Amino acid sequence: MASNLGPAFAYTVVYCKDVAKSVAFYAKAFGYNVRRLDENRKWGELESGATTIAFTPIHQHETNDITGHVQTPQSGDDRQPIELCFDYVDIDAAYKRAIENGAVAVCEPEEKKWGQKVGYVRDPDGNVVRMGSHVAS
Repeated sequence: MASNLGPAFAYTVVYCKDVAKSVAFYAKAFGYNVRRLDENRKWGELESGATTIAFTPIHQHETNDITGHVQTPQSGDDRQPIELCFDYVDIDAAYKRAIENGAVAVCEPEEKKWGQKVGYVRDPDGNVVRMGSHVAS
């Protein structure tokens, strides 16, 4: 008997200082299309395949009171306990586009021993974005 309890991974939510700016940045720097940006600027979404990338303010009454405050890095050397990972066919061109559109360079793309080429940038809120080529199974 099949179960209806299997989850679908629906959203990754990025907490940010300015939803509209973050949505525009991710659209330009990483090549996503904007699906939604609420008029109140408290929620934005990008078209990203089966899982939506969503943006919401770091501080908001609705969630702070229920689940607690978002913890942010204390310095430029700290990072969030999560990173976003995007795969590209042409990682070098994608990395260059990200930098040209405001991403902060962390590490240029380089070949890894497992056969993937990977580079790292930070978004305007300091979140680490891992940019890599697709790894064949």
